[in-house]
Amino acid sequence: MTDSQIRPFAVVTGGSNGIGYELARQFADNGYDILIAAEDAGHLAEAAQGLESLGAGVVTHAADLSREDGVEGLYQVIRNMDRPVDVLCVNAGVGLSGAFAETDLQRELKMIDLNVRGAVQLTKLVLKDMVARDRGKLLFTSSIAATMPDPFEAVYGATKVFLRWFGEALREELKDTGIGVTVLMPSVTETNFFNRAEMLDTKAGASDKKDDPAVVAKAAFEALQHNKDKVLPMAKNKVMGAIADALPDTLAAKIHSGMSKPGSADN
Repeated sequence: MTDSQIRPFAVVTGGSNGIGYELARQFADNGYDILIAAEDAGHLAEAAQGLESLGAGVVTHAADLSREDGVEGLYQVIRNMDRPVDVLCVNAGVGLSGAFAETDLQRELKMIDLNVRGAVQLTKLVLKDMVARDRGKLLFTSSIAATMPDPFEAVYGATKVFLRWFGEALREELKDTGIGVTVLMPSVTETNFFNRAEMLDTKAGASDKKDDPAVVAKAAFEALQHNKDKVLPMAKNKVMGAIADALPDTLAAKIHSGMSKPGSADN
């Protein structure tokens, strides 16, 4: 039996940077081989070097996972590797800040295609193989934003609500199988997300108290191994999430607006 047949295998979308890269590092540190997928081949190559230095076998796949053929291409690569996926991390996602009446529709539709449609498509394909084996784990990267309405991130927030309840629903469906499902709900984290989402002028984007993506990923890995339904990394985020879930939606929306409104960094 070869080493690649002994070592478990994880697939991480959005694995070239940020939380996705740190998730891949967690798997590498814990004896997994990894496939990381993202759109930029150069970023993937850099990420692979770091992961290989930890002793992991690493495969990269560059594709636009907002496209149906991009997701299908990734799945075919997985199938052609002829080894079971022990963990699928559905992590790839983008955001966009601004008043909905003013933001770019095409960017928002692509966001929905990546964060939602692509997540559903890839999960459907990989989960069928897991069900056939009665073994595997799914991790969905949602957000603490899924605990409240999200003014000035209305479409992004809605996609994260989808992922939260999609994951929780699948967990219930699969509770009598050998497949675990965990939803990761990070708070404001130190990644390139805020730059790409045009949120550097917001209070959230300008905050100097963002969470460490390595800490977020470690909490996610441990929750996945213990088959937790969801994880909000760090005690302050658990409290924040519980409060947001309990508040009237109108008040929660007002609080979020204070963090996400363009120009709020100056207030």
